[in-house]
Amino acid sequence: MRKENIYIDTEYIKLNDLMKLGGFGTGGQAKMLIQNGGVKVNGEVCTMRGKKMRIGDTAECNGIVLEVCGK
Repeated sequence: MRKENIYIDTEYIKLNDLMKLGGFGTGGQAKMLIQNGGVKVNGEVCTMRGKKMRIGDTAECNGIVLEVCGK
């Protein structure tokens, strides 16, 4: 399992934008991953691409964990 930190300077980032920043393809590809149940948020499958991800939240896909961090 690989972990990457994604730094934001806003209150939150939407899950699909987080996935794009994490290198999971284009917006459309990230959307499909999420809608098909391929992403876990804080350990639970999440199919809401607009889910607000706040500092400390994690998204996991294909053995890669993205953690939202503050700047």
